[in-house]
Amino acid sequence: MAAPAFHEPVILRDAIVFLLAAIVVVPLFRRFGVNAVIGYLVAGAIIGPHGLALVHEVEGTHQLAELGVVFMLFSIGLELSPERLRVMARYVFGLGVAQVVVTGTVLAAGVLALGASPGQAAVIGGALALSSTAFVLQLLSQRGELHTHFGRVVLSVLLLQDLAVVPGLAVVTALGSQPDALSEALAIAAAKAVAALALILVVGRWVLRPLYRMIAGMRSPELFAAATLLVVLGTTWGMIQAGLSTALGAFLAGLMLAGTEYRHQIEADIRPARGLLLGLFFISIGMLVDFRTVAPRLPEILAATALLVLAKATIMTGLCRLFQLPLPLAATVGLHLAQGGEFAFVLISLAMGTGVLPVQAGQFLLTVVAITMALTPLLGRIGQLTQSWLQARAPGGLASLASEAEALTDHVVIAGFGRVGRTIAAILDARKIRWIAVDLDPINVAAARAQGLPVFFGDASNEVIIHATKIGQARAAVITLDAPSATASVLRMIRSELPDIPVVVRARDAENMDELLRNGASQVMPETIESSLLLGGMVLKTLGDSDAKIEEVIGSLRQAAYQASGSQGVLAWRSAPEMSKRP
Repeated sequence: MAAPAFHEPVILRDAIVFLLAAIVVVPLFRRFGVNAVIGYLVAGAIIGPHGLALVHEVEGTHQLAELGVVFMLFSIGLELSPERLRVMARYVFGLGVAQVVVTGTVLAAGVLALGASPGQAAVIGGALALSSTAFVLQLLSQRGELHTHFGRVVLSVLLLQDLAVVPGLAVVTALGSQPDALSEALAIAAAKAVAALALILVVGRWVLRPLYRMIAGMRSPELFAAATLLVVLGTTWGMIQAGLSTALGAFLAGLMLAGTEYRHQIEADIRPARGLLLGLFFISIGMLVDFRTVAPRLPEILAATALLVLAKATIMTGLCRLFQLPLPLAATVGLHLAQGGEFAFVLISLAMGTGVLPVQAGQFLLTVVAITMALTPLLGRIGQLTQSWLQARAPGGLASLASEAEALTDHVVIAGFGRVGRTIAAILDARKIRWIAVDLDPINVAAARAQGLPVFFGDASNEVIIHATKIGQARAAVITLDAPSATASVLRMIRSELPDIPVVVRARDAENMDELLRNGASQVMPETIESSLLLGGMVLKTLGDSDAKIEEVIGSLRQAAYQASGSQGVLAWRSAPEMSKRP
């Protein structure tokens, strides 16, 4: 009896094609210093149906790839906290709403002037007002800027845009079927959104923490990872049923787990899947580019791309200034959010399917959006250069830093001037030790300089900035940044220039501490360990223990905590006398 013929599974073949494209094309681009995202887009254009047509299940692939955005937003939610999100509320519901409304209105008016119908203009204006959550946040994450003031402003606007997708879908659906039922469709969409968000908050507060506590007690890594996948995919499915953005639901699920003790393990579990699926998402976007549509209308497409980027950047910059953001920050926010977004593909594709937009016009717009998304790394770089150029000419910029630091010797350089940096500066002032600080948050810089403090705008991981602080003549350097990736970047920069200078670093936890020590930090202060020990000491003091007993208990627990982390008992509090001399 003959063996049955082997039928090649299409999905397996497509998976092999995707992996080969990523492995071959992306490293080639990175070798020449081009952002990996551009490599993914080009790989998608090559293997897609409009290129070599090596992939067959295009629609299914794109749906799977959207999970990359879902996992990314879930990770970002894990990095935040409800308290920090409340601080962002002014930008979410103020600047974010203003951006969607003003940008959508201006773009719709422009399309209307070109002869589109009011319904078409509303759809196009609303779709093009959205920016790319996946591209922009991936870029900020790579640069360690998600936790800066700039990162919070950008994240706030993107979150509101994700919310705006809900009424956008309702509008497109109503225009395609019953335009007179638009108000009813919007009311139903709003009710669904409120109900779904309330349900997520309730589940997050009363279900997720007990669930993870139970699963963690079973000591099964596989079950723990499965629970995380259940939370992410279950939330995604729930958002689809409610007509909401899946990415927004994933973000809220991450936010609910951000304050739990399981956050770091959850983040570690999803990191490999997030990276792989996000790369797949970028490849799937590249597959949408139809070269046959682009070639005959290339001049029009390029002109539309330039106009869209210029209009969105200008409007966003102006709105940021209205919200009293400094011009350098406003300009870089505008340029980072000047591209089209992945949800524009959803809205425009739905508009073509319902007959609101002609297919040819829809394909034209999809191509423009795809090109602007591919330009995101370039726009981000232009935004950084523009910010640096404007800031260098403003009070507290590079010119001021170089001038004021010229005569400094035997001083301390502080990278980051948030609450920790301010405290260190106050301690140094009390001991009559001169210091100079750099910070990437223009709000912090402006507030400090208003008090006459030597704080300057700049990225401490930048060779030009760190040289301007005269760090070669400094007694020590202190890194107090929130983001571990940014901290590691600054440490590498300092160590590459000055291998002998004492560098004291603030770490998030013991795991982060060990990594920093391996990378050359002289002393590291893990914030979670030390704050917990200090709080415990206060509790003992309140209960009437003597200072000597408290010092004994805290000292033994501190030693045990550092030894358990693998740091061989490196205690930051012991290093203070050593800062008076170079090693």
